[in-house]
Amino acid sequence: MPNLTFLEGSCSARSEARKEREEGMAQDLEERFQVAQVAQPQNFLRDTFSRGDAPAKRIEFAHGTTTLAFVFQGGIVIAVDSRATRGPLIASQSVKKVVEINDYMLATLAGSAADTQYFLRDLGKTARLHELDTGKRMSLAAASKCFVNTIYSYKGYGLSMGCMLAGWDETGPHLYYVDSDGTRNKSNLFSVGSGSTWAYGILDSAYSFDLSVEDALELGRRAIAAAVHRDAYSGGTINVYHMKKDGWEKVSADDNNDLFW
Repeated sequence: MPNLTFLEGSCSARSEARKEREEGMAQDLEERFQVAQVAQPQNFLRDTFSRGDAPAKRIEFAHGTTTLAFVFQGGIVIAVDSRATRGPLIASQSVKKVVEINDYMLATLAGSAADTQYFLRDLGKTARLHELDTGKRMSLAAASKCFVNTIYSYKGYGLSMGCMLAGWDETGPHLYYVDSDGTRNKSNLFSVGSGSTWAYGILDSAYSFDLSVEDALELGRRAIAAAVHRDAYSGGTINVYHMKKDGWEKVSADDNNDLFW
């Protein structure tokens, strides 16, 4: 048999180098995003409420919203509600559920407001640094990939996020869905949140790629209005955005009661 003992030293060196890289990456991640200083942050709530002196009723996180976006011949329509809930209570009627990453990229919020806003701000920073470094805007494919890679590293830690990334880059308009389970899908139409069932009912009956700008904006507005009327966890103001080749534009902000009644 050939003598392969000379490989042992190189394999050991590669193993040590790989270990150092992994430790460095873990340290960098820890410095960027602080988690609970406990042995298992992802099990913090379960462990806390399983103790003998814990309150009888544990904390249950309930999330509700309705967001949608679709691609059509005139760009992308993004429509959202503005209600935030804390279980059965309405916490706010004026939450901004569209995050403006840059002039050509928007993101929507669904799930935990704290989680989504925090990580989307980090995506905005990453996109801006990429633009400064290369002189070009980050593509939607790259932005969605960076975003899902970041939040996937926290899978199992209790994050609750369902976001859409919509924008226009050098290759045209694009729409992605990304969530805290590591899902990353591209499509021409998405609706996310507790009211998405009702929104899809309207969208599926009237959506067409060939819609005019006026009809597309009205469809997005009408779909959110129907969802808000049926879903107790959605409400407030219906905000509608239009993504075009030269950037996004906020088209309207209408009180749902005025539209429906």
